[in-house]
Amino acid sequence: MKSIDELYKRALELKNKGISDKEISTELHLSVNTVTWLLSQEFLKGSKVEDVRVGWRSIGVYGGRIASISQIMADIIDEETSRDPQKNVDSILGITINGIPFATMVSYIMEKELVVYRPHQSRQEGFFSSNFASVKSKKVVIIDDVASTGETLRRTIADVRNDGGNVVLVVVLASKLHTDEISGVRIRSIIRTNVIGNS
Repeated sequence: MKSIDELYKRALELKNKGISDKEISTELHLSVNTVTWLLSQEFLKGSKVEDVRVGWRSIGVYGGRIASISQIMADIIDEETSRDPQKNVDSILGITINGIPFATMVSYIMEKELVVYRPHQSRQEGFFSSNFASVKSKKVVIIDDVASTGETLRRTIADVRNDGGNVVLVVVLASKLHTDEISGVRIRSIIRTNVIGNS
């Protein structure tokens, strides 16, 4: 577990490279509010923020470990879709950057199309990579690593719908959300985090 000082130094280093607060939050697995709190050095004034940092580097350094976690994700998708034949899946969508390795493996395991989505940092709409499958007229499962506030997932769901796709499920490695649904779509996580009390 990194100390607040280490997280601050890393956030500041990324900020000095021109990386946005949203991108820093993705890199450090923190909410945008926590990144803003770190960069403003509010912690030096005794101010507190409620967040959970999710680090999964032990998984990410080896492809075999990513494949093992992806097998669990594929199993969760099978479990969810077997309950409702209307949720037959056509495509697996990975959100850049951290959702792509898992989505790639899940699409391979399940023999489904792969969609790559990149949220845009300064506009509402993101981008679907033209090198991969389209979401038009497809039943899509969205995969990402950590759901913090749900903002990225809501934007992704909206963009899939705007492009004529139907999101049937969201699967993440870890969720900080206090809900099982986002924008009317069921969300499943391998790990759910909760803050108990105040630190």
